[in-house]
Amino acid sequence: MAHLSGDESLISALNNGEDIHTFTAKNIFNVDNDDMVLPEMRRIAKIVNFGIMYGAGPFRLSQELDIPFGEAKQIKDAYFQKYQGIEQYIENSKLQIKETKSVETLLGRKRAVWDSDSQNKIRRDAAERMAINMPIQGTAAEMIKLAMIKIHRQMNKENLKSKLIMQIHDELLLEVHQDEIDYISKMVIEHMRNAMKLDVPIEIDFGIGPSWYEAH
Repeated sequence: MAHLSGDESLISALNNGEDIHTFTAKNIFNVDNDDMVLPEMRRIAKIVNFGIMYGAGPFRLSQELDIPFGEAKQIKDAYFQKYQGIEQYIENSKLQIKETKSVETLLGRKRAVWDSDSQNKIRRDAAERMAINMPIQGTAAEMIKLAMIKIHRQMNKENLKSKLIMQIHDELLLEVHQDEIDYISKMVIEHMRNAMKLDVPIEIDFGIGPSWYEAH
């Protein structure tokens, strides 16, 4: 979202290593520092951050947060007051599907969106949510696949014993030989972090264990 929207506040926060949910909470609840952000405030900010990416309006946010519609609208208004670039990205996405009937990822993969002018509000709203979210999720999918290709090629080139097993959403699962744990962990993080050049850093975490469950 930060890269696609070009929002200066969001880009700056991520480049400064801010916890984005805490950063958002400070702005929508108008508090001065991280210590003043209560766990419940951060929880709400996290729901709002992800909800906006899926095109959630005040009604949907009020349901997700279990708060009155008016309060949800105030939160969303405060969000867009801070992240004006995101609000513009959303409006531009809605305009694009009216003009071109499609949206695309950062690498140019397109998805047709036909219902932006539908008289059925449910279908029209669904089209708008798709327009907002598809470039974000689609670009993320491209990034992890680029990383997988580079990881697989390097493992083959160096004749490593470890194997790349599968992708699970935004995770990669590998079976790693004991002697290769340190090298593989650094190599995988490097390729995932640099899969695509963006305006913000990509933070990567990893876990090690005898099973996928225990690696978490």
